[in-house]
Amino acid sequence: MRRAAVSRISALSAQRNLSRSSRLLSAKPAPVDSSTNPSSSQDDDASSSPPNRPSHRPEPSQKSDSEKELGPLARRLQEATEEALLEGGRAGRRAVLEDAGFSEELKAKLLNKLADAKFHGEHSAATSAIAHSRIPDSAGLGTRSIATAQPWTGTESTEDAVLRMLNDAHKPLAPGLRGRGKIVPEPVDMRFKTKSILSAGQKVAEARDKASLYTSLAGNKQKDVGLSDEEREAMKREFRERFTPGARAMPNTITGLAALANERIEDAIARGQFKHIPRGKGVERDTRGNNPFIDTTEYIMNKMIKRQELVPPWIEKQQELLKTAVSFRLTIRTNWKRHMARMISAKGGSLEEKLRRAREYARAEEVYNPKRKRKVEEISVSTNLTDDPVMVKMSLQVVSEATSTTENATEKNEENVVVGRPFRDPAWEAAERSYMELAIANLNTIARSYNLMAPELAKKPYFSLERELNSCFADVAPEVAEEIKARATLPAKSLADYSFLGSGKPIQRGGLRGTFGIGEQSRVWERQEPRYGFKEFWRDLFKKDK
Repeated sequence: MRRAAVSRISALSAQRNLSRSSRLLSAKPAPVDSSTNPSSSQDDDASSSPPNRPSHRPEPSQKSDSEKELGPLARRLQEATEEALLEGGRAGRRAVLEDAGFSEELKAKLLNKLADAKFHGEHSAATSAIAHSRIPDSAGLGTRSIATAQPWTGTESTEDAVLRMLNDAHKPLAPGLRGRGKIVPEPVDMRFKTKSILSAGQKVAEARDKASLYTSLAGNKQKDVGLSDEEREAMKREFRERFTPGARAMPNTITGLAALANERIEDAIARGQFKHIPRGKGVERDTRGNNPFIDTTEYIMNKMIKRQELVPPWIEKQQELLKTAVSFRLTIRTNWKRHMARMISAKGGSLEEKLRRAREYARAEEVYNPKRKRKVEEISVSTNLTDDPVMVKMSLQVVSEATSTTENATEKNEENVVVGRPFRDPAWEAAERSYMELAIANLNTIARSYNLMAPELAKKPYFSLERELNSCFADVAPEVAEEIKARATLPAKSLADYSFLGSGKPIQRGGLRGTFGIGEQSRVWERQEPRYGFKEFWRDLFKKDK
């Protein structure tokens, strides 16, 4: 019903518009058909005109009303009529052709336009090919794309939007860099050049070398008159040895190698191979400097920052936070491992019993306090994003997976063996609590200052003492058995392995005297004197004779 009402309203509006346009278009003077009876028309004109006034003839500059340009309202109504005829469907056609009251001539024009539009819609490929064929071959790619593009309809198409986004993200190359590289032909000097003039010494040396080679290689004995048979054989053997793998033996001494190197360097200098060598220190060139897709200012600024090793302030704060957190966690893990190993060993028993006890504690720790598995990357989320359904779903998924993992581990352990309680020592926690609370407060202070300057996705959560202790217990429990075994199997340290007052110098066997270098042997003096006081001690301490 609603569709029928809407179509009826559109048909009525189209009919109203068409009636207006028909009134404007039909208000034209009917043309006089003078071809049927020209004589009568001339008589009527002559009778109607006064006798002393010549007959009026229409000038070429004066046009009839039908040839005049339509006004804006008439053009708009004509466009509305065509729109209703082309896009109005059956109701629009009925309103235009039947209810509007147009003349037969106007109806014929509208039907012709409708037929043309239908033909172009059915044969769009052929019409586009014809349009392409009309474009001259000398037209460029831009001209062809503009000529064959669709007219603007008021909305941007998907293809044009994607192309615009690609051009914004990846800047096109300059016109000179597009396409295949062109090989620039080298200019050829067509001028006549004279031969280089050789000096008399060069001519003599060149002639002598050529003559010796010719006489040594030629088989005609008449040309080898200047050489004896032994010299000729030696020269042939020398030329023959040049093509063997070990043709020229290298010198075996440093002096011979230096002489050979100097000889080759001098030959290269004579040939001019050292003329075009650049001087000074080599310049390191960065290939990204000529990249057309990187802005020059951005490249220079990034290079300056990298060369001077500059980082943003929040990166420096992040490094400080990570360093402090790693130091705190390493300290509490070391202390707890040492304390737990001592407490388990203090209960007595053999080494196997101690190791079994430590493994039971580790199994209980795994059941009651398992290690946290990071399924997703831990990033801090601002408070205004906690209600996001995606984030809520991710958090619920991680919690459910962790719960299922813990339940599976608990059921499996309960099936195998009865698990006791994990090892805890409230006395140690009470003794270390003041230090740990102070360290956690310091870490939270650094994290707060870091979060104030870091971007949203790089912010870090605050530290909790309970969470850090649970993580410490879970990480240390599997390592206690190895610590007890190492403490039991390592040899005991002697007194000489310890340093005196932290100076790094080991304690000598002579006690304080040996440590200070006074002497290695000690003597006990027995006397019958009534007392031995500080005076006697001072005398014996610095006594020179033994």
